[in-house]
Amino acid sequence: MLPNKLTDRERQVYEQIANNPYISQHDLSQILALSRSTVANVISQLVQKNILLGRAYVLNHSRPVLCIGAANVDRKYHCLERFDYKTSNPVRSTASAGGVARNIAENLGRLGNRPTLITAAGRDADWEIIARASAEYIIMDGVLHLPDRNTGTYTAVLDEHGEMTMAFADMAIYDAVLPEEIRRHEKKWKQAECVIADLNCPQETLAFLLKEAAADHTPVAFITVSIPKMKRLPSDISGLTWLMTNVEESAAHFDIPIQNEAQWKDAVEHWLACGVRYVTVTWGKRGVMVGESGGSIRHYPAPALDTTVDVTGAGDAFSAAVLHAWLDGSPLSEAVHAGLKSAALCVQTTATVHSDLTTHLLKKQEEFL
Repeated sequence: MLPNKLTDRERQVYEQIANNPYISQHDLSQILALSRSTVANVISQLVQKNILLGRAYVLNHSRPVLCIGAANVDRKYHCLERFDYKTSNPVRSTASAGGVARNIAENLGRLGNRPTLITAAGRDADWEIIARASAEYIIMDGVLHLPDRNTGTYTAVLDEHGEMTMAFADMAIYDAVLPEEIRRHEKKWKQAECVIADLNCPQETLAFLLKEAAADHTPVAFITVSIPKMKRLPSDISGLTWLMTNVEESAAHFDIPIQNEAQWKDAVEHWLACGVRYVTVTWGKRGVMVGESGGSIRHYPAPALDTTVDVTGAGDAFSAAVLHAWLDGSPLSEAVHAGLKSAALCVQTTATVHSDLTTHLLKKQEEFL
């Protein structure tokens, strides 16, 4: 991402160095038609601004955001008529790259962050779908390839309104993302601006991440994925920066009913009592209840939309936009609004990640809220 507040001359030199960090001052002067002393002065200014880090002109990009968990192929079957059990239903089918951690990473990449993905995958056609869809937005050098295993898949049946009727997850491969695999990427999580992990990861991995990141004062976000996998949440989550979950998963985890707004708020209080700093509990079209440790609990309604095409990926879009805005220094309320805008954009398309997502597009959605 090109830094702001550069002079035209600084920008010209920066762009040449970005293309070739080993370029000489002589070559820069020839390409840009500048004197060598002028090039040297501009480079000195870029170093003083902490935009260059010295030979070989290392560019000081923003710190990466580390995303750990699922990267799978989403297969979705959209019912063309009312869904009926125990019979054949006419559908329209699609296949695309998915997975909670991967989806969040792509959303972050489209919003201007530098996401790095750690996941496990096979060496098969499904992985090729994921790799092709992800390479432009995600740093993909943290993939553990297991040739004898299938890449993860998620299969969803959506009713005629775009709401999920049932879903099937083949995610066993992510059990291989163990602490020793994370240790292989120590440099990545030591440098990370934030660590985001979904609950497809083994419990021991989540506990390891929380402990190690806390020692480095790195923010950690856990993203829940389903009721069955709530048991993967470590028993002690005190010190967790963000927990992003939903009503159904919260009710199952605490064995409490959530049928009204008061009970919804109680669920957030339960999570905060576990030592989490920020909690978001979504409830579909009702919006999200958000709590902050030592602060208030507030309900944010979801934008009213005329149509919902497909809800798949909406939660990931919400989580990514909230974290993007928060990491960018936005107040909590603004970060939550960004998440709701992004989720609203997502459900109006068949894509799991909105193909035109940018920070500019999010800002244009103010009329929704």
